[in-house]
Amino acid sequence: MAEIKAVAGKLSAPGDLNAPPAGTEAKAFDITVAPGASAELGSFSGAKAVRRFVIRWPSSGERDEPALRSVVLSMAFDGEASVEAPLGDFFGSAPGINPFESLPLSVAKDGTMTCRWVMPFKTSAVIRARNLGKAAVHLKGESVVAPHTWIPATMHFHAKWRIEHNLSTDPKRDWNYMTATGQGVFAGVAFFLDNPVKDWWGEGDEKIYVDGETFPSHFGTGTEDYYGYAWGSPDLFTHAYHNQARCDGPGSFGRTSLNRFHILDRIPFTKDFRFDMEIWHWKTCRINAAVIAYWYAKPGASDGFTPIQPNDVALRALPEYTSFTVKGAIEGEKMRIVGKTGSPEPQEWDGTSGDYYLWWKGGQKPGDTLVLGFTVSEAGTYRVVGRFLKAEDYGIAQFAVNGQKAGSPIDFYNDDVVVTDEIELGTFELKDGENQLAVTITGAHRNAQKSYMVGIDYLRIEKR
Repeated sequence: MAEIKAVAGKLSAPGDLNAPPAGTEAKAFDITVAPGASAELGSFSGAKAVRRFVIRWPSSGERDEPALRSVVLSMAFDGEASVEAPLGDFFGSAPGINPFESLPLSVAKDGTMTCRWVMPFKTSAVIRARNLGKAAVHLKGESVVAPHTWIPATMHFHAKWRIEHNLSTDPKRDWNYMTATGQGVFAGVAFFLDNPVKDWWGEGDEKIYVDGETFPSHFGTGTEDYYGYAWGSPDLFTHAYHNQARCDGPGSFGRTSLNRFHILDRIPFTKDFRFDMEIWHWKTCRINAAVIAYWYAKPGASDGFTPIQPNDVALRALPEYTSFTVKGAIEGEKMRIVGKTGSPEPQEWDGTSGDYYLWWKGGQKPGDTLVLGFTVSEAGTYRVVGRFLKAEDYGIAQFAVNGQKAGSPIDFYNDDVVVTDEIELGTFELKDGENQLAVTITGAHRNAQKSYMVGIDYLRIEKR
């Protein structure tokens, strides 16, 4: 147990684990690159390896998205063009400065971007930057190189980027992350998405074909599982091997930045390699999707990436997100929980008032009751209606208001998740201050999965 805790502690600060070896040489650059121009950031000769590449971006605390996307970084090792990617994307977090830390890459809050991939070369290496934007950019940083013995098994580092704008989510399709020929080792990807809706976009499966396979030997269970977080959570996280450095929200709306590095689970190939990710979105819409793949390959390998053009790096504006809220709604997720079994909690869902509903889940059975408090500003006789959700694992529930039954039990079974129309609960005497809504499980539809859950979007009251 002590060893496990020690390893976990070290992996919590992965940038400290990959210090350059003794005998390194640092070559600094401090240069301004005009629009349409390119500049050399470093050149080296002999059998060496770039052990660290650092850009100190002058971050002001705001994301400088257009500039970091429009500056294209390129690296050539022994005369082979091995790296071409927008600067911010190359460091695994884009667009803009989105802090995270991993074993091979990290981005700090102050704008320092660090690459720790080992990049060997036999005779020469040249690092350049090309400005495809409309404003000059100032690049400051350094390359750290060390002697490296080149042997027949040594491979060049590769990192290439591609983007597709206005990609329709219907029909669902396999979208290519990377295709390469030759002998090499796949080492990971960073993925960037512009999503114009808050619906979840990542149900698609990864499919990896190695050495001429006609059926993928790596067939995953979903984008969310591949990137290591499941359930499409908008929460940011940073780990040694996988990160979500950006997710604008609400829900999955806006720009998202994810990466996944194959360090312990790297994938070797001897002839060719193809990685497809299925585009499987809950909504029919158009997205912008970009990916950078990282891999190693012996000299002479080739890939399917095309040269980056100015139109590729132009950031596209996203629509403003507007929330739908029902006038006069007493939101379920904002009611006070007076008593409970199970686990009532807010959940985002498209089509609900205020984008959220109260999801009552977690071990209910017939007879269990959830009691919620809601406030009324003036005592009187009120008509009460409610809006709810239905799903395949929802139960049948009896409602009561201040101890008085509210109609007959309601069956919330449906073979897909839907938001109901308003349902009449009855007319009740409500007091000034807090009143109570009780929800009691009475059973479940014969076709339902017996989880007995209930989803409450809102109540709405009308004084009589």
